[in-house]
Amino acid sequence: MDLFEYQARELFRRHGVPVPDAAVASDPAGVRAAARVLGSGTVVKAQVKTGGRGKAGGVRLAPDAAAAEAAARDILGMDIKGHRVDKVMVARTADVAAEFYVAYLLDRAAGTFLAMTSAEGGMDVEEVAAARPEALARIPVDPAEGVTGAVARRIAAAGGLPAAAVPVLVALWEVCTAEDALLVEVNPLVTTADGAVLALDGKVTLDDSAGFRHPEHAAYDVPDEAGSLEATARAKGLNYVKLDGRVGIVGNGAGLVMSTLDVVARNGAAPANFLDIGGGASADVMADGLGVILADPDVESVFVNVFGGITACDAVADGIVRALERIELTRPLVVRLDGNSAERGRQILAAARHPQVTQLDTMDGAAARAAAVPARS
Repeated sequence: MDLFEYQARELFRRHGVPVPDAAVASDPAGVRAAARVLGSGTVVKAQVKTGGRGKAGGVRLAPDAAAAEAAARDILGMDIKGHRVDKVMVARTADVAAEFYVAYLLDRAAGTFLAMTSAEGGMDVEEVAAARPEALARIPVDPAEGVTGAVARRIAAAGGLPAAAVPVLVALWEVCTAEDALLVEVNPLVTTADGAVLALDGKVTLDDSAGFRHPEHAAYDVPDEAGSLEATARAKGLNYVKLDGRVGIVGNGAGLVMSTLDVVARNGAAPANFLDIGGGASADVMADGLGVILADPDVESVFVNVFGGITACDAVADGIVRALERIELTRPLVVRLDGNSAERGRQILAAARHPQVTQLDTMDGAAARAAAVPARS
């Protein structure tokens, strides 16, 4: 379960991670009242479960309560990567001297946790990591030992963090283990002009499989932004993830979906989103899934990649045809069906004769066709 920033801050406070004072509101008047309490110098931040809020205009500095209210009027209702902003957090600003990046995450491949730190925290840490991977230190953490003071000092030194950050690194590890988190991230972790260390932003993903140990976590299961595609998909029992590209992807099974993302990227186009219809998907599930994918305005083509096992390809084809009866398809839809009842599925799609639907037999060929449309635009 991904948490909103304000929820992550609650866990930080619980375990001794220093954060600026803040409040959450869902209307401009509430933001103005909160800003008055916090005093001069606040920042108003959209509360959505996606990155890129600052670049989208969802984070605004507000020198006084009136400016905070005005910022809230601009931010509330915004669409940020398919997430509608229904609430904002108004927080006291800090006199920042330096910014850093810190994260603990589960390294599934290595079967351990990984600490990641950098002296170059901030909005573009992903670009920094891609362009100069040496700027991001990666330190395995033995779960049996944990992050003691000595371990935290090694992590801080590897990433170029100041010694004052060591107690915070220990406290963040406590957040990770005590709350059964899969990810705990702070970007930026800052030092202030007076030498304090503060977590100015936070991201936490809780392990749903450990939910039975944390009945209190149920309070964090706040429905995502009403009207978002994620909320729509969840209500239909579908697993949907928004990305930054322009090819919509539908597949069955996590492995095939991840492979499809890679193949599309290898053909020069970034995925706009992906949706896993799972095993044994019915025609209704397929129709619902395609409807969610096509509702994303960033999608310029769609690649449906299904290997029929429990899921029968003729049911998938029926679902596509059913979806096209209620959706005006104006973007190319490329379909690759293989496995259980694939031939029957291909016949169903061929009989529909939809001008925007193309069938290809291979995964690589279909990915190349779906990627070709965004590449031309």
